[in-house]
Amino acid sequence: MVVKKLDIRLLRLIKNSKGQFISISLTVILALTIYVSFSMVGDNLYDSIFQFYDATNFGDVFVEVVRVPKTAIDQLHNIEGVDLAQGRISSDVPLRVEDPEEKVTVRLTSIPDENFIINDFYILDGDRISNDSKTAVVLKQFSDARGIQIDDKITPYIGGREVPLDVVGIVGSPEYIYLMENEQSLLPAPEKFGVIYVTEDFAQTVLGYQGSYNEIVIKIKEGYAHKIDSIIDEIEDELDRYGVRRTVKREDQLSHSMMMQEVEQLDMMSTAITLLFLVVAAIIINIMLSRIVKNDRMSIGVMKALGYSNFQIMLHYTKFSLAIGLVGSILGILLSIPLSMSFTSLYIQFMNIPTFQMKVYYIYFVYGVLLTSAFCIISGLIGARSVLNILPADSMKPEAPKSGGRIFLERFKKLWSKITFSWKMVIRNIMRNKKRAAFLVLGIALTYGITMVPIFMSSVWTNLFSLHYGEFQTMGYSVDFTVPMTSNAIRELSKIVDIDKVEPKAEVPFELRNGWRKKTVVTVGLLENTEFYNFKSPNGKTVILPEDGIILADRLANSLGVKVGDKILIKNFMPDKDDTYIVVTGIIEQYLGTNAYMSIDALNDLIGEKGMITGVLMDSRDDVVSKLRDVKNIRQIQSVDDMINSFLEFMDMIIYSVGIMMLFGGILGFAIVYNITIISITERTMEFASLRVMGFDKKEIYKMVSRENGFMSILGILLGIPVGYVMCGGIVSSISVDMIGIPLIIEPKTYVITAIATLVFVTTAQLATIRKIYKINFLDALKNRVS
Repeated sequence: MVVKKLDIRLLRLIKNSKGQFISISLTVILALTIYVSFSMVGDNLYDSIFQFYDATNFGDVFVEVVRVPKTAIDQLHNIEGVDLAQGRISSDVPLRVEDPEEKVTVRLTSIPDENFIINDFYILDGDRISNDSKTAVVLKQFSDARGIQIDDKITPYIGGREVPLDVVGIVGSPEYIYLMENEQSLLPAPEKFGVIYVTEDFAQTVLGYQGSYNEIVIKIKEGYAHKIDSIIDEIEDELDRYGVRRTVKREDQLSHSMMMQEVEQLDMMSTAITLLFLVVAAIIINIMLSRIVKNDRMSIGVMKALGYSNFQIMLHYTKFSLAIGLVGSILGILLSIPLSMSFTSLYIQFMNIPTFQMKVYYIYFVYGVLLTSAFCIISGLIGARSVLNILPADSMKPEAPKSGGRIFLERFKKLWSKITFSWKMVIRNIMRNKKRAAFLVLGIALTYGITMVPIFMSSVWTNLFSLHYGEFQTMGYSVDFTVPMTSNAIRELSKIVDIDKVEPKAEVPFELRNGWRKKTVVTVGLLENTEFYNFKSPNGKTVILPEDGIILADRLANSLGVKVGDKILIKNFMPDKDDTYIVVTGIIEQYLGTNAYMSIDALNDLIGEKGMITGVLMDSRDDVVSKLRDVKNIRQIQSVDDMINSFLEFMDMIIYSVGIMMLFGGILGFAIVYNITIISITERTMEFASLRVMGFDKKEIYKMVSRENGFMSILGILLGIPVGYVMCGGIVSSISVDMIGIPLIIEPKTYVITAIATLVFVTTAQLATIRKIYKINFLDALKNRVS
């Protein structure tokens, strides 16, 4: 019977403060929705990836070589820990498309004629490759982007001639879940780059690898994963005479690395955002309950006089916060399921994981309810703790008012005399309720920070693009050859294209070692006085390309643990060539990719070649793409315009993400401002009633409260500027990876737009409180102080 009476009072309490109850519940709902949906999508993504790996026998080690015979590959089975090794041929070639101005590259990859295939493809439509060498299967992302269907003909351009192929299947591949051409690619561009699988005989014939291969894929035996580095060393020693270009472990494989980072970011966001919103909700509950208990002082005294214990009364108020947690949890869980499905459909759209399934992990429902309940119960107990200090006899008389005094501004009489009466009340109220004011300022600062992150992220790719292709690299076109050539190729190109400026380049993959640390990267050979690259150190100083030495990108230097003046070992992939130590003469800032740079002459000396180039850099006002389209031995032409177009295709996704994050910030700001304002109005009912007697109308009282919040908003925005900067810095650190470094460049307009958005959120919350002031019965407030 006792519990029933208190529960009835609890329902009345919720009804009387339904606005606050709903706004705090909204914060909890959002926290639980993010936690459950992101956690489930992350687990689904992780499980689906590895199920796909198992279904397609995804390799553990990938080795690129100059040329290796099958007998040498078979010898790898003698290495302890190697389960299976298979050779294949892979080469990037142009694809003939309808638009002669469009440059499309496909990676021609052979499939071994064996029963068990490492890195097998997953048939989504059609059949496997037949014995007919004129058939091929196409990667799904590429076929979708290009509109390629079964029985269509595709025409790769190989060795200077067109080779028509019949499409017999559309497939998925574990190597290309995240489809990017290489580490230097800014974003996936499935309409510009795809993968075509052909028979081994066809690839060996048209690409000139009769009886040999240029790649090896290896499976490691179970139980040997911890020895993979030593196994790789043995593999490289065994293949040394065949020219090991690079060796890549599964964890460093481009697609796998990007997908694992995606899973980690989902986990990080689910934890960080959830805790932030729950902490804010807990603080609001704490403040609100402490004010409710203070206003219910006489009622609590009556309850104690009637025999209710401290525990029962504290439990009564704690149930209020627990109700918020339970309502928020239930609605958050219900919303998380469709949100998870939406995220899943996005991943299915942008990645190709045929085994991707949306499972509901009920354990996250339990974790979410427990986490929310814990936060709400603790905040409820802390907020209601003042119940213990209330004695029945003392509670029957009004609480003694707090001792007042002059605030420090009143000491400056000339300044204070110029301030209007209403502003004096605003300033006094702020100074006499410092904790509440501090929380409001901090809350608005957090709102500003959360809102600033997506606005900053919307300009990240633009800044990255302008820095990398506008300041770091200034060439108009980068042309890559299918095979290494001599400088005579430049003269031949000059006969075809009207070139304003041209420089040779040589790109060679090397394994760089510093003790136990090692990294395989593309080392770029350039002219010492190159005009197409502007090397800058992380502190902005110009770095000169040395005659004899090497320059490293900053993230590569950090990965290897080296600094300027250190020596690193370059593992030479050329047969019968010794490994060489070379001095690091500079460390540069590079946002896209992680390369090493040398003079082209020093690079050629290192590999024992003279005058070798693998491509050219050029500026030209001519129609470069169309004129070089059918030129033999040109593998790829990259232009700044192509990169811009690839970027623009992802703007819709960026705008969507910005909108979602701004919604999060808006809800947080609304909950904080609304609740603090309502608490302030409730506490100051007597004060407002007195002002009404003095002649103030309701609009003037509302204007005074608005001024108070406006002043706090300005302080919150000023504090939010460094908070937002730190948040953006944290985001940059968390999403910067080996391939991409995000520049922390925050434009002035970002701060302005964020401030405007924050003010909109605060104003919306302020307008929602206007009814509270207009509904106050000022006469009753003067008669009775019991809420």
